[in-house]
Amino acid sequence: MSGDAPIISASIGPGRLVLVVGPSGAGKDTLLGLARAACADEAGIVFARRVVTRQASAFEDNEQLSADAFQAALQRGEFAMHWEAHGHFYGLPRAIDDDIRAGRTVVANVSRMVIEPMRRGYAKVVVVAITAPSDVLARRLAMRGRTSDGALEHRLQRAIAANEEPDMTIVNVGSAEFHARQLAEIIRGSRLGE
Repeated sequence: MSGDAPIISASIGPGRLVLVVGPSGAGKDTLLGLARAACADEAGIVFARRVVTRQASAFEDNEQLSADAFQAALQRGEFAMHWEAHGHFYGLPRAIDDDIRAGRTVVANVSRMVIEPMRRGYAKVVVVAITAPSDVLARRLAMRGRTSDGALEHRLQRAIAANEEPDMTIVNVGSAEFHARQLAEIIRGSRLGE
């Protein structure tokens, strides 16, 4: 089930899909939350709400489902994309396709493993990697203390093993506000010459 692409006869467009990826502890949810607030008055920008089978933290904007409810939603075709990571299931609602067909920019926090199928399925995909040095990631993950995602060493190793090239990279070691402004500029297309 990991990274299965939806059956699509042609790439979905004309809107843009901005995929935010990065290792656990990089600060993706923090920067996404701040960028969402910065773009709140822009009707052409939509932040997709992931469906997950683990309890969401206060820093994430996810919909939580049980594993059985997730599988039932999957069977009904409710996800544009789904994947498994850290022993949990994740999905993006099919509604993102309608937003992209309407010309909107959809922003989604995803796993690197779905980048390739999403590049095939959507006409305009921009991949933004949010990262930090490994010592910073280790410190942030230890402070988080969320054991449901697996052992700290394995999570850091997965971060190092990922090799999908992003279109843009944000090294999140400065102020969250500064890096969120960078992300908002990318979402709006101003850092991509659009």
